[in-house]
Amino acid sequence: MPIVVDVDVMLAKRKMSVGELADRVGITPANLAVLKNGRAKAVRFTTLAALCEVLDCQPGDLLRWEGEVGAAG
Repeated sequence: MPIVVDVDVMLAKRKMSVGELADRVGITPANLAVLKNGRAKAVRFTTLAALCEVLDCQPGDLLRWEGEVGAAG
């Protein structure tokens, strides 16, 4: 997947646990783990906005694009 989710990086920077973030954002720890581990197929803007608000960051701090090796442009 060319989109990488860096929620774990922001959690470490904010010294926050997955459980605390999930509680403050209003999602289950299991759903946050799916996002954090790069297994999510989609992210709601409302969820992304809540993550940014709680973590005091921009969407680009949580999501980044990495091109696939050998991908045709």
